[in-house]
Amino acid sequence: MPQLEVNGAVLVYENEGPRDGDGVPLVFIHGWTANRHRWDDQFAHFATGRRVIRLDLRGHGESTGAGARTIDELAADVVALLDHLEVDRFVPVGHSMGGMIAQTLALAHPERVGRMVLVDSISRMTYSRSRGLLLAVSTLLPFKLFVAINIQRAFAPGFPKEKIRAYIEASAATPREVVMTCYGAMRAFDVLDRVGEITAPTLIVHGYHDIQLPLSQMLRMANAYPDAVVRIVDAGHELPVEKPAQLTALLGQFVTVPAA
Repeated sequence: MPQLEVNGAVLVYENEGPRDGDGVPLVFIHGWTANRHRWDDQFAHFATGRRVIRLDLRGHGESTGAGARTIDELAADVVALLDHLEVDRFVPVGHSMGGMIAQTLALAHPERVGRMVLVDSISRMTYSRSRGLLLAVSTLLPFKLFVAINIQRAFAPGFPKEKIRAYIEASAATPREVVMTCYGAMRAFDVLDRVGEITAPTLIVHGYHDIQLPLSQMLRMANAYPDAVVRIVDAGHELPVEKPAQLTALLGQFVTVPAA
């Protein structure tokens, strides 16, 4: 598997599909405590016709490195990888924390982002007093229990328990320092007042049952976008694996539309 040393980390990535394929490359960016395999269905589907890139973010999956204290740091890693691969324009497809990275990329490099896809993501972390207190208390729990609670509640009711257990085990294998620093980076993330600057056509896909990043917060974000299409899916927070075929179809419809 190819690797790139960047900013004190070694990033494991995949770069597949025809270089002369249809459209600019798709760059799949996973979420907190996850890895590049969250995108297995979408990556395999699109690799048959266009260039697709995905990576394990620093400290996640097979990549090494300390946790990032800001979303900007994670975005800088993605830019370094794309520069290494000589990719100029691209379509970031970000899930959860990956969507925060995608928005950061669109704001910092508008000339490079042709379109953007946000899956179960938001532009500002907002908590009620009671939820904020609950989250603060949860950080005091034993690490594996903290991860297990957060991953368990990410899935909509009815998702197979054995699959959830596998995702919990994979997430708990992420170093504690990486999990907690990235958790802090997400909590501090706030670009809601700036997303009106993003002119790239944007597809926003969100799970109706997402309690990690509630639908109401996503709708507030979507309302601030000048050119966004919103699709609500009967799923929880883990859309790429809960409803992979449906998400892949929505992506296909969006990214194959010619740019204006």
